[in-house]
Amino acid sequence: MEQNPFSNFGYAILSAQRNRSPHLPALAYCGREQLTYAELDGRVNRAANALVSAGVRPGERVATLLDSTLSVAEIYLAQTKVGSVLCALNPYWTLGTFEQIVTRIEATTFVYDAKFDGVIARLRPLLRHVRTWIRTGGSPGSHDAVDLDQLTAAASQAEPPLGAGGDDLLALFFTSGTTGLPKAVQYTHASGIAIAQGLWADVPVLRQAALGTGPIIWGVGFIAVAAPALAAGITLVLEDNFGPEQFLKTVPRECITHISVTPSFFAELLSTEDHVGVDLSSLRVAMLGGEPLLSSLQDRISRRLPDLALYGYYGQTEAPYSVIGRREDGSVPDGVVGWARFGGAVRVVDSLGASVIDTVGEIQISGPHVSAGYYGQPDATDEAFRDGWFVGGDVGSLDEHGRLTVLGRRTDAVERGGVLTLPAQIEDVASRVDGVAEAGAVGLPVRDSDPQILLVLAPKPGCEVDRVEIAARLAAALPPASRPDHIVVVDGLPHANDGSGGRGKLLRRVLVEQFGHLVDSSVVKG
Repeated sequence: MEQNPFSNFGYAILSAQRNRSPHLPALAYCGREQLTYAELDGRVNRAANALVSAGVRPGERVATLLDSTLSVAEIYLAQTKVGSVLCALNPYWTLGTFEQIVTRIEATTFVYDAKFDGVIARLRPLLRHVRTWIRTGGSPGSHDAVDLDQLTAAASQAEPPLGAGGDDLLALFFTSGTTGLPKAVQYTHASGIAIAQGLWADVPVLRQAALGTGPIIWGVGFIAVAAPALAAGITLVLEDNFGPEQFLKTVPRECITHISVTPSFFAELLSTEDHVGVDLSSLRVAMLGGEPLLSSLQDRISRRLPDLALYGYYGQTEAPYSVIGRREDGSVPDGVVGWARFGGAVRVVDSLGASVIDTVGEIQISGPHVSAGYYGQPDATDEAFRDGWFVGGDVGSLDEHGRLTVLGRRTDAVERGGVLTLPAQIEDVASRVDGVAEAGAVGLPVRDSDPQILLVLAPKPGCEVDRVEIAARLAAALPPASRPDHIVVVDGLPHANDGSGGRGKLLRRVLVEQFGHLVDSSVVKG
């Protein structure tokens, strides 16, 4: 029986919109290129047919390392139509990580951007199992690789044979690798479609809307950020750098209405006066996740952008946008994320695996958007995916109305004197003090004793932070067991690089590495 084309991710997300609204704007790139849905679909089809002529086949794992966000959108979508398994490599990995990952996933084809010629030259002798090397971007030369641009220019715009769909493997996206080699998270066409199409059941989408984003789409952001925009038939605005400086230029130029960023992005944006006077009035919806949205930061965002609807979300690479709730209008109380996404479920269980209400326990997620485990790692899959539920290592509580409060990573919590302290509790108090741009709290392990608590502060430009005042504010707001033992002021806190140009998640482990020696010093709280 012929496969239903709507079970194929690329067709369901892009071609369906081409059929519905061929002349509407689909994509704007760096202020210099605009494509309608018909034009974008035609370009994707050409790229897909070019990949087929280069020998790419359905089910084949294709390691993919790209630079420009436009290339990411076009070539990723092309692969989803062909039915090859998109293996989205992180451009910021080391050479050793590239070698280990590509070997582990058994990729036989490698598509790469000319920007990475130097990396590829060093990788090729190490990856003998890769049979086909395909290059895009840059000028033609003597590179021993298939020229994708040349093949694409000669390829047909006709819809390629759709090579996969439904429960067939769509892509491998990779975890951050903070505890070891990044794991390859498996998504099927069905789960990818559920993510892209299901988001708008919980978040309002407007006619003539535009969603702005950047290089974060090279990872799971492709199905969680870029694809939802196309699935909704709105304009996907792509920048090769979407940090605060470029953000302030792009939003008024493209009339961006929707964004999906980390709270740290707004902390950075509002830490200087650069945003003052910039017209950001087109913004209507901000989806904030990846880390807790402190109420102190939420207040600062709402003062600057009073018409902006703030949606906090909770999810991981294995299950994006799993819990969503609107924050600034009082739909959920302070500290609460929200409800399980449309079609999904969330529960909190105790140490015996029983569901509990209003009790701190382990967060578990289920739904059609959840990934299908880790490629080539059955033990890790069995540990994290249990009886239809994903277990990501976070703790929290669920109230009687089904609203989830995320307390954080179990490994980030500090327990001493019988009191469990989450970093966000400390950070929220400290961030409310004038002059503080950002705060990060971690536990410092102490041999044969309870851990000590470190608080690291970064001041706003031109401001000084009074550690005595900070200590006094913390003492007034927190129980003794939750008060920091050490307060350190630095120029800036360490963040992950997600390629967006702005701040990624706060790297707590780096704070431990930098300041762990303080446990050997006298305890100073002010």
